Amino acid sequence: MQIRDLPYSDPGVPDARSGPRFLLWLGRNQLGGQLKSLAWGLLHFGSIAGLPYMVGIAVEAVLDRSGTRLALAGAVIVILGIAVALGDTMLHRTAVTNWITAAARVQQLLARKTALLGAALTRRVAAGEVVAVSTGDVEKIGWFVEALSRFAAAAFTVVLVTVGLLVYQPALGVVVAVGIPLLAIAVLPLLPRATRRADFQREKAGRATELASDTVAGLRVLRGIGGEELFLDRYRRASQEVRTAAVRSARMWATISAIQVLMPGLLMIAVVWHGVHLAREGRITVGELVTVYSAVMMLNYPLRHFEEIAMAYSFSRPSAKRAARVLSLERTTRSADEEAPGTGATSDKGTERLDEGVEHPSTPPAGDLYDPATGLLAPAGRLTAVVCGDPDEAGRLAERLGGHPAFDGAADLPSVRLGDVPLDGLPLAAARTAVLVQDKDPVLLSGTLSTLLDVPASGAVSAAEALSAAQCSDVLDALAQTSVDDDPMAAHLTERGRSLSGGQRQRLALARSLVTDPEALVLDEPTSAVDSHTEARVADGIRELRRGRTTVVLTSSPLILDRAERVVFLDDGEVAAVGEHRELVHSQPRYRAVVTRETDDERVTVDTLTNLDIEETA
Repeated sequence: MQIRDLPYSDPGVPDARSGPRFLLWLGRNQLGGQLKSLAWGLLHFGSIAGLPYMVGIAVEAVLDRSGTRLALAGAVIVILGIAVALGDTMLHRTAVTNWITAAARVQQLLARKTALLGAALTRRVAAGEVVAVSTGDVEKIGWFVEALSRFAAAAFTVVLVTVGLLVYQPALGVVVAVGIPLLAIAVLPLLPRATRRADFQREKAGRATELASDTVAGLRVLRGIGGEELFLDRYRRASQEVRTAAVRSARMWATISAIQVLMPGLLMIAVVWHGVHLAREGRITVGELVTVYSAVMMLNYPLRHFEEIAMAYSFSRPSAKRAARVLSLERTTRSADEEAPGTGATSDKGTERLDEGVEHPSTPPAGDLYDPATGLLAPAGRLTAVVCGDPDEAGRLAERLGGHPAFDGAADLPSVRLGDVPLDGLPLAAARTAVLVQDKDPVLLSGTLSTLLDVPASGAVSAAEALSAAQCSDVLDALAQTSVDDDPMAAHLTERGRSLSGGQRQRLALARSLVTDPEALVLDEPTSAVDSHTEARVADGIRELRRGRTTVVLTSSPLILDRAERVVFLDDGEVAAVGEHRELVHSQPRYRAVVTRETDDERVTVDTLTNLDIEETA
């Protein structure tokens, strides 16, 4: 895999059972790049390892006054120098390729998981942690993947040089053979502590990132309540904790680096001291001493990669653990034969029986939208308004109707059905094509208005029709003033549409949902941020544009309820009444209290007056 070939057509299915397993899976998928990097690394380190031997031969040639041997040694040294440069260049190229392709694979996996879970992701994992994984953690994981092949080449070279010295000059080679393993294991006792400190630093950094993310997202609210200084002090404390943890971690790694410098120095002293004695006794030549000395000097370079791989693994392991945690999250699904007892049973609230065990169609299903957990039935082709006694229930119901609930206990509830098909058992793409859910707080991505409305759609609804139905004329006028050529569709929207008012953002999000023209559209409080006059026009626009299509609006607005073809009232998680708005206002006190925001005292007064009117009439 080359950088120019990115992105991956399929990043694969990761082993997310743990951080080390994820790193192992990633390494296996990068095997081709690792082997290339290993080959160039062997050329690079092997050429460096050959230089001391050629230097020793050159010294011997000078002492023996052999010009031929000296010229031959010089030619080989030149060739080895070229090989060192070529190997280093290609090693760096392939190693960086491994780094970038591994990071890109992880980012694609995270993006795919984010698209799969949607809004459910941030309910299971903090938004700051997701940001930390997709930025800094990806870099740490890529670093370990990149360093792995270089470490393998360095380790192989160290073994090769050690064995070569044993064969070349056993008397000094034994000293090197004993000293090299001691150098390799000298830092092992310190690695667990260094790893723990690195983990602690990453944990503190993740918490600080979460705090910063939450603070930025809620900055407008913080300014409204004067809480900027409070949260600034919290972030200062969090950042100081990160600094302290980073300093403690750096001290440990500095100690490891010092040992990596001290131990080879001691080995060098031992080799020189022992070699001088052997040379004075005539047991070795000066050229052999120079060769062994140069070889030990050369070993300092590959031995540095032992420290790097330890550091890379220590930093990448917690990063891989966090990435594996996100990638292990799954969408809540349920096949038809796993439905909880009671699915499809006839409800005493006026719902209909739906058969179970129907095979999933290859095309998006159609029909009535039915929730057996609450008894809610939204007939196909009609505008159904749903009023919930508990405001939090509306959000949970919207998630269930979309076929991807994320709240606790969702897996124990029977699946929502569209027609005869359970949505939880459908592939996510098919479920989202069939049912589109617009959250209470929809997000507008940065870009032009035309880009915002360029979404997968049936093509039956144009952008102009959707904008008109959502009553976006004033929004278009405002955007036209910011556009260079007075074209509102070319106007640039800032991140999350922050340059627009809440009502304007809400209506643009509604237009985006209307453009898709799904089989069933679920809107959670689509007009909560607009005035009553605009709300009435939006309700008329939704009803007209969605005529003949299944539409569910979760709301308590009388203006929308009065225009709905069917109103369903949910109380304590179950359907309590079904009818038209005007009828339910007079016949259902609890419904009237929710819609008109009556207090308990006002409801008692209204009920008393109603009973008196009934008695007087009788």
